[in-house]
Amino acid sequence: MVIRTFGLSIVVTVVSLIIAYLYGGVEAFILCAILGVFEISLSFDNAVINATVLRRMSEFWQKMFLTVGILIAVFGMRLVFPLAVVWVTAGLDPVRALDVALDPPADGEAYFPDGSPSYETALTAAHPQIAAFGGMFLMLLFLNFIFAERDIHWLAWLERPLGRAGKLDQLAVVVALLALVLAAELLADDAHRATVMVAGALGLITYIVVNGLGSMFEIDDDELREEALAEDAGEAPRTGNSGPTQLATATGKAGFFLFLYLEVLDASFSFDGVIGAFAITSDPIIIALGLGFIGAMFVRSITIFFVRKGTLAEYVYLEHGAHWAIGALAVILLVSLGVHVNEVLTGLVGVVLIAAALISSVLRNRRIAADERNQTLSPIS
Repeated sequence: MVIRTFGLSIVVTVVSLIIAYLYGGVEAFILCAILGVFEISLSFDNAVINATVLRRMSEFWQKMFLTVGILIAVFGMRLVFPLAVVWVTAGLDPVRALDVALDPPADGEAYFPDGSPSYETALTAAHPQIAAFGGMFLMLLFLNFIFAERDIHWLAWLERPLGRAGKLDQLAVVVALLALVLAAELLADDAHRATVMVAGALGLITYIVVNGLGSMFEIDDDELREEALAEDAGEAPRTGNSGPTQLATATGKAGFFLFLYLEVLDASFSFDGVIGAFAITSDPIIIALGLGFIGAMFVRSITIFFVRKGTLAEYVYLEHGAHWAIGALAVILLVSLGVHVNEVLTGLVGVVLIAAALISSVLRNRRIAADERNQTLSPIS
């Protein structure tokens, strides 16, 4: 099970480290390894959330997430996305942007003699837009979870009243928009205020549209499954179309939009990692190898491991801890509009919350097992 799940990630890690060594020697090898560990620790909450979505997908779409999805994560978010940001924000053509990325200015200067910004400078300049978009996407994900009523609570003293408050329609959107306005007014500087508002609104819209499409087709899928079961039992379907055929189509649509949702979610989680990587190195090749090939591959393997082992069902507070970690990350992204937040702190917050949720889950399981033993051993009155 472990070898089957993590085997490919281990092979990719070894190959990536070898490529890094051939590319830049021992220093590149070490930097690549550090970035891999950095991405895994920073994205552990991402793996938990991915698993909550992935377990609702068919085996086909799970495989798509591991194949096509990893290509998007590695080449799209860790390589092409930073270059695209430089193209747009610095006004450079793609060829010049690639030159800037691969050949930084001498002596660590922020600008080249011709006035072109360095790769790191251009990407850092785009941080307000990136933080606002990613922060709002993750904020709405967190709020929709925390404002929903559920049977199991981790931080019951806080989650129960928030779940009751969530009965107010669209409360999550209201709170998220309020957070965006406060961040733009209090943290963003005057030059970026309008940009932050637009980027944040786009993050909000993206979440609503992608999540809404997935939910819509999941509902259709449930209805069609009932029709297919009715046909199998010899009953007439409620529509004149073929139940099994429609079921396959609807499942495909639902899987596609859940897949799309996962990719946007992964992108939002990746923003802080890509930006934070520049504290370690500005070389896009090393960043792609460390964050993408090593980090992203292991995050996906951890996600699959959680799904196949039923970890979320066994350790019921993990999902709660991951969402609280997402809420913390969303706040950190918005706060970073005006205050620099160390990337190590960002990673530690998520790790601590997930570790606390895991420990709470273990204690809960032991308590339930002890109660069951006591009921078995106690005499029947």
